[in-house]
Amino acid sequence: MSDLNRGIMKFDGADKPIVVAVSAVFIFGGILVLILWALSSAYAVG
Repeated sequence: MSDLNRGIMKFDGADKPIVVAVSAVFIFGGILVLILWALSSAYAVG
């Protein structure tokens, strides 16, 4: 069992590169959306 197949990702195949990549896209996309929302709320851009 790899280390990626423990914790919150307790399912077979959690350590496949495509699953890790999709998870990373969702996480970084969410962070990017929050940063853009914060900047547009704090400053009059656009």
